Formats: sequence, C-alpha cells, structure tokens
Amino acid sequence: MPPPPDRTGVAGPRPFRFTASMPALNRPVPQWRDEIRRIEQLGFSSVSVSDHFTGGWAMDPLVAMTVAAEASTRLRVLGMVFCNDFRHPVLLHKSMANLDVFSGGRVEVGLGAGWLRDDHDAAGLPFDPPGVRVDRLAEAIEVITGLFGDKPVSFAGRHYQLTELDGLPKPVQRPRPPLLVGGGSRRVLELAGRTADIIGINPRLAPDVDPLAAVAEMSPERMDRKVAWARDAAVAAGRDPAALEFQLRMFDVRVTHRGVEHRSTSSHAALADPSALAASPSVLHGSVPECVDRLFALRERFGINYLHLGGNLDAAAPIVARLAGR
Repeated sequence: MPPPPDRTGVAGPRPFRFTASMPALNRPVPQWRDEIRRIEQLGFSSVSVSDHFTGGWAMDPLVAMTVAAEASTRLRVLGMVFCNDFRHPVLLHKSMANLDVFSGGRVEVGLGAGWLRDDHDAAGLPFDPPGVRVDRLAEAIEVITGLFGDKPVSFAGRHYQLTELDGLPKPVQRPRPPLLVGGGSRRVLELAGRTADIIGINPRLAPDVDPLAAVAEMSPERMDRKVAWARDAAVAAGRDPAALEFQLRMFDVRVTHRGVEHRSTSSHAALADPSALAASPSVLHGSVPECVDRLFALRERFGINYLHLGGNLDAAAPIVARLAGR
C-alpha cells in the first residue's frame, strides 16, 4: 500500500503529482478498466472524476471511484469535486471513509459549493445565492473533518445538525483522507486555506461569468493573488502554508513529442484571446523539455505541484514521465 501524500511542512518544493480524468462511460466496461490501469502505469498519482447531472454526464463519482480503485493497485482516486448540495456531509463521509478502508488508503476528497445552475434546476434543487452555498460548504467541511476524527461529533449549524455521531469506519489515512477545496473567489480560497490540504486554483465560475473569460482571469498576477489568499488564510488560522498542496488544471495543452504535436483544449480556451493564452499559467505549449521547464517555473513562482494536464494522455504522458515525484 503506498503511503498517503506527505502533508507536513517541508523545506523546498513539494514533488510534482499528476491527476488524469477518468475515461467517459461510453465504452465497454472492460476497456474502461484497462484505461484506468494505463493511467496508473503511466505514473499518474490519481484519477479524478467530476460531479454533474446534465450535459450528457453519465458517471456517479462514488461508484466510479470505487470501480477505479478496484481496477488499480497504486492509483489514488479523487472526487474533483463533489457538489456539496448533492449529498449530506454525513453520507459523503460514510462513503469516503468506507472507500478509504477498502482501497487501502487511496482516497482524496474534493468538495465544492456547486456552480452549474443547470444541474440544480434539472434535479429540482434550489440554487441558492453564492454566500449561502459557501456557508453550507464551510459547515460541511467542519462536519466531515469532525467525523473523520476519533470522537463522536455534535454540531449545531444553520444547515446541518449532528448529535453524538461517531464517524465509522475510521479511515486508513490519518487524520483523514486529503481534502481538496478549489475555487476562484477570495472567500472560497480563504476557506480552502483554513481547512483543506489541497488548494485548487480555479477561475471564478458562476452564472454571471463569461466562461470564455476564464483564461484571462488566470493571468500570472491574478494567480499570485489567488495563491496569496489561501496562504494568508492558512497563516491566520495557525496553519503552516508550506504544508499545503496547490492544484491547477491546464486549459490548453500542446506538447510536441517525437515530432508530433498532441493537444488537449478545454472549452474555456477554445475561443480565448491568443495573447491571454500565451501569458496564462494555465496553458502549456512547447516541446517536452520546454513544458518541463515551464512547470518548474510554475512551481517556483506559485507553489503549484499537483497538475491536471487535460484529457489527452498522449500529451500528458511524456511530461508525467519526466516530472512525477520530482
């Protein structure tokens, strides 16, 4: 059983880790499992899955994470991220605690306030104002963190109430599986700095935000600001910011390997201004050595070591082979 990622303060940069998206559920299941095993063999740290109802999304993250864990031996499984409005934190804790035990300690829990109104509307769930959703997320994090602990939890919040509930089973990873909280707004990133182990640096996603502006929002200057919000909040909460991991998803990847350019372009990047693409830390273009140098520079400036390099494994694989664990 591989050890969980080191979450103690360390001198020097944290080693690079990489996550890959789970294959879509549009192929024979044996092939799906084979692709999970290929991701593991290529040296990725984890395989990750989103949480949606609409847009043709078929996978349930809890089931997919379980099947991926069973299909692999070392690969960690990451919900990136569970929408807090879809599951009561007591139920999510129970599922994640069980999976951590069954997988031998290979779970990472991503949790977010939810941003895609279409999911809520389709399921008949209220889409509350951002402040309410973030308040509820903060309570859920406190509940889940408490349930992973050794003592029964009583909690009296605005959104959740617990009475002497013992969170069972106790996880393999102590004090809990790593918690990822990601966002683009100051309030969510400060919450992440106070509570999470992994900070996802994202653009601000909301119904009133043009998705095509996401790349421009991820400029170097704004990235500096986002990382500082999380680190400053960690310090204010008495936490060591050196113990935090920072995670980033690349919006546009173009890697030239053995004379062939391999691409992975997100909807955010497809129509973005070329000058914004060229300047953004969330874009990776060039030969394999050039991309490796760019990621070293990214880690040096922002502390980002945990990366999602898009949906094309052929683009990501030579980078992972060079950098995983370094």
